Amino acid sequence: MFGEPTEVVSIAGKCCESGDMLIWDIALPEAKPGDYLAVFCTGAYGYSMANNYNRLPRPAVVFVENGDAQLVVKRETYEDLIQYDLPLKTKVKK
Repeated sequence: MFGEPTEVVSIAGKCCESGDMLIWDIALPEAKPGDYLAVFCTGAYGYSMANNYNRLPRPAVVFVENGDAQLVVKRETYEDLIQYDLPLKTKVKK
């Protein structure tokens, strides 16, 4: 995502909550499929404050220094989220 800003946008998080806004009114170039947007201050989206609210998996952690990137924590999968869940033992009354 390079180039001159062409539109003013707001960036929302993925929690489907009215307060889940990361950035308000920022001028950016037009985004295309496959583009990335790095947001450096994300509060609870950062690994140290992440949780599984709304059954969202925790993010991967990548260290970047001098243009070199290293994955240091793998992204959590859905299988990771449910690994400790137990089946319900309920009976439906007729």
